[in-house]
Amino acid sequence: MVNRNAFFIFLAGTLISLAIFLGLTWDTHRQVNALTHADKLSEEVVAGKHVWAGKNCNECHTILGFGVYYAPDLTKVYKRIGAAGIKAAVLQPEVTFKNSIRHMPNLGVTEEQATQLVAYFEWVSNIDNNDWPPQDRQAGQSAAQRRLEGSAGLSAGAAAFKEKCMGCHSIGGAGGSIGPALDKVGTKFDAATITKLIGDPPSVVPGSRMPPQTGVSAADRQAIAEFLAQQK
Repeated sequence: MVNRNAFFIFLAGTLISLAIFLGLTWDTHRQVNALTHADKLSEEVVAGKHVWAGKNCNECHTILGFGVYYAPDLTKVYKRIGAAGIKAAVLQPEVTFKNSIRHMPNLGVTEEQATQLVAYFEWVSNIDNNDWPPQDRQAGQSAAQRRLEGSAGLSAGAAAFKEKCMGCHSIGGAGGSIGPALDKVGTKFDAATITKLIGDPPSVVPGSRMPPQTGVSAADRQAIAEFLAQQK
């Protein structure tokens, strides 16, 4: 191939790639308001973003994949632990993460700032981010589909536990350390009690710091409870 032909192939490839890139960029910007639900960008959400920036949360966490990967990504944290869980984490991190291998410092977040952070996290969690970061996959997939990707061979209860609970709890040494290990939880509670515990922790364990798992469906609560009741 002569140099002239190689040059034109390179030039054509570059221009085509540039046109595709510019087209996709334009299309993304065209949809930004819809993808981010800009109509719900309230003053409280903006105030929460200022709290996030003012407390330098990006020094440990990421949102939408941007930040430091020391602590968990918080893009979908609102859907994982809800408002109560977020407030417990930011208001009393020394208590909430007492048993965690990663210790979050108390940043002096006020009750008002915690409420603003909740509003900010709720707004961010509803951004259509094309499944990024992928560990918080939600849109376009059923719970059954998500489980099939990483839980082949598990019972429904074990798969639901893996998906919903292992960020905080562990079994057999696998899982998180924020909450207690559940290897022998079946010796303490039966399935009915565990189901109630998932939905309203303080009603079963007074003073529990675990937030109500309102994002867990009734079917999943029952499946998880039946699985945990067997852990003896």
